[in-house]
Amino acid sequence: MTTLSPSDRSQTPIEVNGRRYAAPQRPVVVICLDGFDPDYLERGLADGVLPTIAGFKSGGYIGTALATVPTTTNTNNTSIVTGVSPAIHGINGNYYLDAETGEEIMVTDARRLRCGTILGAMSKAGVKTAVVTAKDKLLKVLAYEMDGIAFSSEHPNAADLTALGFKSGEEMVGRAKPDQYSADLSLFALDAGIKLLETAKPQLIYLSTSDYVQHKYKPGEAESNAFHAAVDSCMARLIELGATVALTADHGMADKSDADGRPNVIYLEDALNEKFGAGTARVICPIADPFVRHHGALGGFVRVHLLKPCDIKAMMAYARSLPGVELVLDRATVCERYQLPPDREGDFAVFSDRGTVVGARREDHDLSALGSHSLRSHGGLGEQRVPFLLSRPLTRAYRERAATGVLRNYDIFDFVLNGVE
Repeated sequence: MTTLSPSDRSQTPIEVNGRRYAAPQRPVVVICLDGFDPDYLERGLADGVLPTIAGFKSGGYIGTALATVPTTTNTNNTSIVTGVSPAIHGINGNYYLDAETGEEIMVTDARRLRCGTILGAMSKAGVKTAVVTAKDKLLKVLAYEMDGIAFSSEHPNAADLTALGFKSGEEMVGRAKPDQYSADLSLFALDAGIKLLETAKPQLIYLSTSDYVQHKYKPGEAESNAFHAAVDSCMARLIELGATVALTADHGMADKSDADGRPNVIYLEDALNEKFGAGTARVICPIADPFVRHHGALGGFVRVHLLKPCDIKAMMAYARSLPGVELVLDRATVCERYQLPPDREGDFAVFSDRGTVVGARREDHDLSALGSHSLRSHGGLGEQRVPFLLSRPLTRAYRERAATGVLRNYDIFDFVLNGVE
């Protein structure tokens, strides 16, 4: 790969999925902070644990944006790196039912991706690009057709780093790979980004974290504040190294338990089959992923697939009547409203409210790993609003866009590459 000089890059706008992006004139780091609900931002600023981000009030930009629905990790990381909605890129969850085969599949690769990525296009245009993700399940999508360094905190030794003088990712970061269920899974990815900026000096870096902390700890808890303070410190170091830093999230996070700490759960498949007959419907939970201990595969959005002919309007009306259900939409409506691919949706979709989760059968969901912690999860409309942060001021045109339009988390590359002073 030929790396472009700054003067060459300034003349080379790059088009990806109908949007144009300027090649970076200085290092750019985009962070997807998994599960970073605006409540964490507000509490962190109030508690004084986010001094770097606090500085964006005067020296950058602090706002909020809407995440893609369903508010799940795969869907939104893909939207962020493609700059478009699932209707175009095709990744509409972590888990899905293949309508042609009837097989239930966990998304761990790029086979369902229907378009290219900003990272892939930038690297092919000569922009030195790197990706580090906490969750290995994302790596094949994030690094799709990308020339450059790419690895995960789960498998940090998979990348060849010998050209940088390191035998492994563990050696580069300076510690052993983290446990899958730990705050360090995320901090390892951020520290790896710092090391890459110090050594390989990529011009564009994408860093994606895990939401272990946000699933486990509420805003303001000591563990939560400590983690977000560490993230803030990593951002400070990236800025010190000359990078423009942009940060958004794939989804928010909300408590899904009652006053006594018991999870508020709707077992929708059980309810539908009891009401309309065994084997009538299959409920698919798109939040399901290899990190099932986080949430027990329970979130705020599910797809209902009909397995035999029935009165779909009656079934939707019954689902809508269940306590904790916020919204029920047929396939055409949910696809139009939330820009989802019709051939990959169920017959209808069910959204729970912000304090409730919806699942399939009781036997499908193991919540024993929660221990003494309340269930905190995402996936629905209540977790759609996320922070949208930049370390440098916006141009006048982009300030106006932010003030008058609806920002999406997948606008972050546009803003950081085209819209900062």
